[in-house]
Amino acid sequence: MQYRRNVRGNLYGRQEEIYQCEDCTDCPYAAQCKKTDKNRTISLNEELTSMHQEVVDNLESIHGALLRMNRSIQSEGTFGIMKNDRWYKRIVRKGIKQVRLEIFQVSIGHNLYKYHNKKLRLQKAV
Repeated sequence: MQYRRNVRGNLYGRQEEIYQCEDCTDCPYAAQCKKTDKNRTISLNEELTSMHQEVVDNLESIHGALLRMNRSIQSEGTFGIMKNDRWYKRIVRKGIKQVRLEIFQVSIGHNLYKYHNKKLRLQKAV
């Protein structure tokens, strides 16, 4: 390890370790491995690596697989209806507030359509 430094933009004081190769002159892979004439430098963040491993373990567990399967079943139908049946392919507005507004409007429209169809089905049944 060459040195430690604080991660930029991190509010929690997380640090990363910087490692540097001692000598890359005789390495046959030096041209593919590095872009400058200096030795290869990498940075490792142990905390972030452990968090990534925890996420992978959670996703690969049986419970994670069931949650992923359930989510794909629930959301795919709604988005498929919005995209194919309602011809809603692209967000037109710019800016996070305007994008949220557009998504809310499309979602409200979809829910109103479902509500209207349900009322019609109930009227026909009576």
